[in-house]
Amino acid sequence: MEKINLFFWSFCFLQWFAGAYDPLDPNGNITVKWDFFDIRDEDGYVVTVTLYNNQLYRHIESPGWALGWTWPSEDEIILHMSGAEATKQGDCKRFKSDPLPHSCERSPVIVDLVPGVPYNLQTANCCKGGVISSLTQDPSKAISSFQMAVQSSVNFTATSGTFGSPSNFSIGVPGYTCSNNMALVEPTKFSTGNSQRIQQALMTWQVVCSFSQFRESNAPSCCVSLSSFYSDAIVNCPRCSCRCPHTGLAGNCYIDDEPDNKLQTPNGEGDGKVAVKCSEHMCPIQVHWHVKVNYKDYWRVKVTITNLNFFKNYSDWNLVLEHPNLQNITQIFSFSYQPLIVYPGTNDTGLFWGMPFYNTMLLEHGESGNVQTEMILHKDSRDFTFEGGWAFPRRVLFNGHECVMPSPETYPSLPKAAAATATASAAAVVPVASSIAHFLITVLLFL
Repeated sequence: MEKINLFFWSFCFLQWFAGAYDPLDPNGNITVKWDFFDIRDEDGYVVTVTLYNNQLYRHIESPGWALGWTWPSEDEIILHMSGAEATKQGDCKRFKSDPLPHSCERSPVIVDLVPGVPYNLQTANCCKGGVISSLTQDPSKAISSFQMAVQSSVNFTATSGTFGSPSNFSIGVPGYTCSNNMALVEPTKFSTGNSQRIQQALMTWQVVCSFSQFRESNAPSCCVSLSSFYSDAIVNCPRCSCRCPHTGLAGNCYIDDEPDNKLQTPNGEGDGKVAVKCSEHMCPIQVHWHVKVNYKDYWRVKVTITNLNFFKNYSDWNLVLEHPNLQNITQIFSFSYQPLIVYPGTNDTGLFWGMPFYNTMLLEHGESGNVQTEMILHKDSRDFTFEGGWAFPRRVLFNGHECVMPSPETYPSLPKAAAATATASAAAVVPVASSIAHFLITVLLFL
């Protein structure tokens, strides 16, 4: 238990030390831009607000983003909006206009509209329920926008920079923090339709938000188990990977044969609490890596993702795997795949996700609560081996969250006879090489 606790706190410390920096996606962030298209002297402005997801594999899933900020004074109000809405109208009794302003809140929170709203309420790249894809999975859906008209007492024609800009931004997604103040950046350029004409905003403000798993939660949310054809042992997720069972921190856990009425909630969507299958690791997601077959020039791996959460479905899920042989993937079944090449010359990390209309939704725990794939990889004679746990992944991330790996000394090991044969074969290479070298030196001496 002490070793497990030490591992867990070491994990937390490393996440804290790393902050928002991610070596698999060093430039990843969510950028929020305010593009001004109409500025009225001492009256206000019309602005298009856009969220750009610049992260390779992290996406924003349901219930989606909720963009919030604080106005510099009470003089700023939102007159009307399209493509999104404020969650509260606030106190607008000082206004006599009809209709009343959309929001008079000093610190408004804006949410995306759901798909299918009337056309007159829409704008470009809106109305997806706040869901934003990762940059790799679908770049066309890695953006979300809305437009609003703001009444402001700031005379923008007489000022410059970000005078009068809002502050204290947040996107309402756990784990993300945003820069305190907006920055004035180069105006956004864009084209309309099929025209070759390039237009640009009158002015652009920008704020950047970054993700840290440690800020999101003080405990992991997934774990990894391992097995192989050459060993009868199945290495389960480490005990207490996410929480410890039979403790107050375990939250709500259930066994598979619990009465159905215990697992039902009034709205059928869960109560927001942890409701996972009772296990030694207490993780809502388990990723299993199985070394399935060994061919002459290839080897085959099966990966299974199991949802152990009784109330939560994962839409547009993704999985990041790091293994040195991923550069030699020959075929993959049932999953979409794209290599994540962050550093030139290194191709050991890949992003996997579901195929449209087939398995993009990982359903809640039950008979259908899993997705799986098999991949065939070509052997690289320079480094391929089944010894020392080489056949197992180095890192695993589900939906951008680092999964807890078993301790290396517990990995499935080769049978003793096979290990001895492999060692003897490797050792035999040395005398042969020495004999060849000795022969060549002898020939050269007599030339």
